[in-house]
Amino acid sequence: MPIESGLRRLALRTLLAAFVGKSLPEWMHELLGEGLAGVTLFATNVGEPGPLRRLTTELTAARPDVLIAIDEEGGDVTRLAHRTGSPYPGNAALGAADDPDLTRTVYAAIGADLARAGINLDLAPDVDVNTADDNPVIGTRSFGASPALVARHAAAAVTGLQSAGVAACAKHFPGHGATTTDSHLALPTVDATRQLLRERDLPPFAAAIAAGTKAIMTAHIRVPALTGTGPATFSPAALRDLLRHEYGFTGVIVTDALEMRGATAAAGGIGAAAVLALTAGADLLCIGARVDRDLVEHVAAEIVTAVCDGRLTVDRLEEAAARTADLAAWAGRPYRPAPSGTPGYAAARRAIRVEGSVAGFANPLIVQLDSGHSIAEGRVPWGLSPHLDGVEQMIVAPGDAAPADILARAGARPIVVVGRRTHHDVTRSLIENLAARHTVAVVEMGWPSTWRPAGVRAFLTTYGASLANGRAAAEALGLSA
Repeated sequence: MPIESGLRRLALRTLLAAFVGKSLPEWMHELLGEGLAGVTLFATNVGEPGPLRRLTTELTAARPDVLIAIDEEGGDVTRLAHRTGSPYPGNAALGAADDPDLTRTVYAAIGADLARAGINLDLAPDVDVNTADDNPVIGTRSFGASPALVARHAAAAVTGLQSAGVAACAKHFPGHGATTTDSHLALPTVDATRQLLRERDLPPFAAAIAAGTKAIMTAHIRVPALTGTGPATFSPAALRDLLRHEYGFTGVIVTDALEMRGATAAAGGIGAAAVLALTAGADLLCIGARVDRDLVEHVAAEIVTAVCDGRLTVDRLEEAAARTADLAAWAGRPYRPAPSGTPGYAAARRAIRVEGSVAGFANPLIVQLDSGHSIAEGRVPWGLSPHLDGVEQMIVAPGDAAPADILARAGARPIVVVGRRTHHDVTRSLIENLAARHTVAVVEMGWPSTWRPAGVRAFLTTYGASLANGRAAAEALGLSA
């Protein structure tokens, strides 16, 4: 075999690609046969359970040891349930309930769902400690703001997922919880000393490692005291010195999507980012969602060129490919998932917090505040509407909503305002304006704040906006269908 052909196959063994559609393209089938490590499935690939299982069967037929990855965190980040919302609450709700056995049960159920669908690598759990209240990309994906709390639930989540035969991938190392910038859009900077990282951000990763997590995902964040001018994904100090040597992690280091601006802006392109990540110590490179054959070939060619010109050693490339192969062997073991039941709804009910009185809210006007979505979440339905029986709902943009119009539409009916991050200025002004003149309850479905609006009759905190969280809120208000 020519040297460059052998290097190309090694390069492919380090790549997670993607494709659009619910059937396997011919080019993807060919690349899997030529060594491609695997694919990441996104919402565009996921339909009904039957066709999804047929797709994953096609993938394993093309390559028996293929890695089939997905972002299935439960809560606000779901791919399996992107059309309806997740039947499981997310990490913030599980952290609020603070029962590690419950977290383990929920993640075992998520793992069983994935295993039945033929998926063997979950890019979860998120083990970031969310210390920035207005973090635009983590928020309710985090178990909480306490390192000890997040650590115990990180271990439980890893144990639950892997008990179902699905590899866990704890993310985003060394911690994305203190950021106020979305790394999909730019390179965030976390100004923390190494000691602060060890005390605040790293305990959950240590717990995940102790629980046996098969993979850890890097963050496209800059921590000057650790990573210098670049992101952790490209930092030997972060990946080799800290994660491998100090924390003793021997599993697979997976990159966050290399198409994200936090990576490409620092490297000058996806191919260059792949080389920098491998050189730093990453093993499995997630290219992203917008992928075709030309991009995969470009990335593989960049890796081969880097070996040939000495920027990347062949030993490092072989090591990465070997670790990825070991993960694929573990994930490819025969496994018969147990019935998962429906622990998600019970967990969401345990998490909800009700302040004030929910009496007198029969037949309200539901006012859902349009809040947009992060790239990580995607456009997933949320709110109370799936659980309402004959209750009117209106969706408004907080900045465009006229309180007088809402009050006129409500008439004598009480108003229930449903939102995410309701403490933001425009939203809080609207809520307090309504509450000054009417009977109002608020359902906060985002990361909670300490703000409570003056004059409201009840304030409900769900710690997430999944289908399960919405059902818990509707039941608490006596509105469930």
